[in-house]
Amino acid sequence: MDALARAEALTAYAAETADCARCPLSETRTRVVFGAGDPDADLMIVGEAPGFQEDQGGTPFAGQAGEVLGRLLAGIGLQRDDVYVANVLKCRPPQNRDPLEFEIASCEPHLFRQVELVRPGVVVTLGNFATKLLSGRPSGITQVHGHEQEVALGATTVVLFPLYDPAAALYTPSMLQALEDDFSRLPALLGRASPPLSVPARAVEIEVTAPPVEDEAVAVGETIQLGLF
Repeated sequence: MDALARAEALTAYAAETADCARCPLSETRTRVVFGAGDPDADLMIVGEAPGFQEDQGGTPFAGQAGEVLGRLLAGIGLQRDDVYVANVLKCRPPQNRDPLEFEIASCEPHLFRQVELVRPGVVVTLGNFATKLLSGRPSGITQVHGHEQEVALGATTVVLFPLYDPAAALYTPSMLQALEDDFSRLPALLGRASPPLSVPARAVEIEVTAPPVEDEAVAVGETIQLGLF
């Protein structure tokens, strides 16, 4: 299947899942948050689950954590449109609680189908749930972040690269350094399948303002400095 056919199949599959009722989250969500980005991307990013803003707008990583992710991608010469972003769960858990085991099992086929159609060379997993699911191992993100491994996801073999969830950096700014260090290795990993990307040297400031209701709780007016490479 060529790139165009895979893109069309991905669009069709997104339409099929728009009314998904495989688990009770379908009763509390606003909408299914399928995924977004380049359907032929070399890099796929997988997070945990939609939050409040994602549930309202339908796009993964649309809140403040998404801003951090965007800045980190910009630091290695990429934009959101250059990658494909999805979550383990396609529906928001109530009050942003952790995903339950049966919810992950219900949604897993959707994610594996996305991987099959996008065919990325590198899959970045953000946080514990995405990392444990796609690596097939129980090791937590603290132990494995920044350590790539080759894994088979269905019929697709990818380089899996676990990272901290950018949302954690909003609560614990010290994690930003680990994220920056790990992101700096992505161009080399992507270079296995495509030319290495240039890394511009600059600092980025993220002004964190009051989060919307039920979204991440971050101190008003706190500024996080990202010294990107």
